[in-house]
Amino acid sequence: MIRAVAFDLDNTLWDVDPVLERAEGRWLQWLRDNCPRIPERLSLDELRASRMALAAREPHNAHDFTYLRIASLAQHARECGYHESISEQAFEIFIAERNLIDLFPDVRPGLARLSSRYALASLSNGNADLARIGVAELFSVSLNARGIGAAKPDRRCFERLVQDLHLEPREVLYVGDDPLLDVEAARAAGLPTAWMNRTRQQWPAAIPPADFNVADCLELATQLGV
Repeated sequence: MIRAVAFDLDNTLWDVDPVLERAEGRWLQWLRDNCPRIPERLSLDELRASRMALAAREPHNAHDFTYLRIASLAQHARECGYHESISEQAFEIFIAERNLIDLFPDVRPGLARLSSRYALASLSNGNADLARIGVAELFSVSLNARGIGAAKPDRRCFERLVQDLHLEPREVLYVGDDPLLDVEAARAAGLPTAWMNRTRQQWPAAIPPADFNVADCLELATQLGV
């Protein structure tokens, strides 16, 4: 029944935590060099809390990490006597670093095997840019929360994925690392699921298991018979 395999990105195809830590560090250093009154007034934790507070005030924008980072910094720029355009400049520093990632070593060979039989797609809540990363050509459909206007676990994300693939939900296997945002949410939308369990975690007892439990993309290809 499966005709396409769709992937979450962060922590499914690459380790995102060190990437974000490095990107935030470069972003903060840029602020220190170019608009020092902002980091003098606010710590990195307080800047993060400001983005969360903005998301709470504007729930219709809470899915859009790019907007939250730019808009919250623009507010701080005005408060500190800078032109709000520095928020866009600072974001370019952040997003350039955010897209300097190393794929897990199994990803390219695993996706090559899978692509011999299935269409490949991606669906992410994050703001990674597959073209900047250099892997856009691997996927026939690439979606994120900003483009959809909603974030996983919202059902609309998976409905848009299936729509853009021109398939039925039962024909699209969704693969991700998060039991709730990826597996449970995709299953609720009618998609078969695979848990990418790279760190050998125990599956949460309260949630029905995914259809597939794999350690990497090569194991997924093997379980799918390719």
